[in-house]
Amino acid sequence: MIRSNLIRPQARNTQRGFSMIEVLVTLLIISLALLGTAGLQAYSMRLNQGGQFRSLAVFLAADLAERIEANKSSAGAGYYVVPSTSGADFLAGAPAVSTACVTAACPAAALASFDLSQWQNAVATTLPQSSWSVAQVVAGNQSTYTITISWVDRRADTTHAATDANSQFGSNAAGTGEKFSYTATRTVFN
Repeated sequence: MIRSNLIRPQARNTQRGFSMIEVLVTLLIISLALLGTAGLQAYSMRLNQGGQFRSLAVFLAADLAERIEANKSSAGAGYYVVPSTSGADFLAGAPAVSTACVTAACPAAALASFDLSQWQNAVATTLPQSSWSVAQVVAGNQSTYTITISWVDRRADTTHAATDANSQFGSNAAGTGEKFSYTATRTVFN
């Protein structure tokens, strides 16, 4: 038998620890991917909450518009007008929400007061840092009301600090909130 005198390279000695480095790099890549996914999930939840606040504002404005339309005699007389009010001021000085018109019939003016009390309480407790106004733009036989609802939604990427109430940014925690507004108009024919 003829033996070959070829020298084989010794692979074992030159590749020590290579598998460990591969595992560590893989763990690093997987952990970065999981952190990115968690950040995306948190961002998605913030946007979802913002969409929920917008939907609630639309629902609340439609609720008051329907209440105004259901009580046409009070609407024509302007009983549904509300000056600009903030939720914190309303909840701090508001009397208990009336239930007088739930079980018994009410006159038109009392029903308007009841509707506004119920609606303002709903807005103040539902939307964060809310404010609202209801203005009668056209009075008379054809009354037009403009309902404006504003709230502050928190945004983590807002870096501007502002405490001005008329600013687009909220006054909570150095500008981490953004002020949103929804306006609806309803015309009621008497």
